[in-house]
Amino acid sequence: MVAEDDDKQAELVRRYLEREGHSVAVVRDGLAVLEQVRQREPDLLVLDVMMPRADGLDVVRVLRAEERELPVLMLTARSTEDDLLLGLDLGADDYMTKPYSPRELMARVRTLLRRTRRTGRTPEPAEPAAPSEMTVGALVVDPDRHEVRLGGEPVDCTPGEFRILAAMAAEPDRVFTRQRLLEELHGFDRYISGRTVDVHIMNLRKKVEPAPRSPVRLLTVFGVGYKLTDPDRARLARLPARGGRDASR
Repeated sequence: MVAEDDDKQAELVRRYLEREGHSVAVVRDGLAVLEQVRQREPDLLVLDVMMPRADGLDVVRVLRAEERELPVLMLTARSTEDDLLLGLDLGADDYMTKPYSPRELMARVRTLLRRTRRTGRTPEPAEPAAPSEMTVGALVVDPDRHEVRLGGEPVDCTPGEFRILAAMAAEPDRVFTRQRLLEELHGFDRYISGRTVDVHIMNLRKKVEPAPRSPVRLLTVFGVGYKLTDPDRARLARLPARGGRDASR
């Protein structure tokens, strides 16, 4: 589905998508997007931010509130970091600023569709497995229920944030490069910027850190990437060991 009120832009995107074999529906305003998504259940939404009746940011906010996993690629003439942060924080999967290359747009569409097929909306039957919850100190990530809890309290994560957190929780203390985390977000694609990962990490710190500017759980490993750790275990490991003369008495 293409949501774009500019006729020329909408026609350009439609032609490129149809050339790649996709069936395309075009809608012209934000309220129509919500109505048509509920009726048609598209595989992907290419969403312009500036639209009449309801803008793209409001559309994403409603879709995520309805717990729809629909991949969303946002298009906008805005290029400030605040807009980028807000779009991703609300749950957009990717973000492009105008003017953009139609070929790059198609590459990003292919990437998002590959990731959707890889994660699968209809999971294949699997053998019985151990409980899926992953625990890193007080942080619990449950992929089956798509839930995150911190100290027993629910943490509201966007789909992109959840994928990053789930990957890191599966291997605590492992250092993940930006490229590795990009693969978790979008698969292998050279068009996606590492800045997207930094934005997701910054937003996650606001949700799982007591002081986001001084993280103790989601750490930066300078020059390499990021890792997820248990701050309580790390604190205990730094305590001096009991021994020596006191221990012999």
